[in-house]
Amino acid sequence: MSSPTGEQVPVHVHGGPTTLIEYGGLRFVTDPTFDPPGDYPMPLPGDHKLVKTKPSPVTAADLGRIDAVLLSHDEHDDNLDHAGRALLSEVPVVFTTVSGAGRLGGNARGLAFWQTAELERPDGGTVTVTGLPARHGPEGCEPITGDVVGFLLTSHDLPSVYVSGDNANLEHVKEIATKFAPVDTAVLFLGGARMDFAFDGGLLTLDSALGAQAARILGARRVVPAHYDGWAHFQEGRKEIEAAFSEAGLADRLDFAR
Repeated sequence: MSSPTGEQVPVHVHGGPTTLIEYGGLRFVTDPTFDPPGDYPMPLPGDHKLVKTKPSPVTAADLGRIDAVLLSHDEHDDNLDHAGRALLSEVPVVFTTVSGAGRLGGNARGLAFWQTAELERPDGGTVTVTGLPARHGPEGCEPITGDVVGFLLTSHDLPSVYVSGDNANLEHVKEIATKFAPVDTAVLFLGGARMDFAFDGGLLTLDSALGAQAARILGARRVVPAHYDGWAHFQEGRKEIEAAFSEAGLADRLDFAR
């Protein structure tokens, strides 16, 4: 799905998972989070919480016009915080999980795995948004972590953009590659998220080494890491990402897009 033109799609990561993608004249934002540092209690037995450690570098207003939100899931504050949730009603459409669309209502539109939706480009063309498989932890995690979805942006004259969402499963990446590889730009949610009380400390998102494997499987020309900083449960940051991609011989594909 890469474009023969080699056109560079503008992508900018604005802390945590929040990424602005300018595509076909449309402006997409992933998993909006803009709150200041703080604690977010988790709806689980025990005193468990998510802890945001760094302020967001931008506000929603700083991003300007937003045509669509790509929300991998709505149930965790590190992917949709209070300010991010307030933004949703201000955009034309929010693509998310089918269950999340039911909870959010309004302009939220659920995409099942492999389901597509089309948006009109300002120039009269169309952008196709495809919902892609993702799993937020080890096999069988869904009753606890909830549903999650990834996304692919395509258009007939543009390079493809993959957004992983909070996926920890390389088997899903292989499924996606079978249908869509090579992708041009892969926005990979990394960070090696773990929590001691959950799944014996198992991965909730890709770590750096798995991210490098995912990049190779997808044949991605460019990899934009996201979701690796600003929260206490992220176990790996930029240093670990750079080391893993260097070891895999893929360092030249990294673009931290700040």
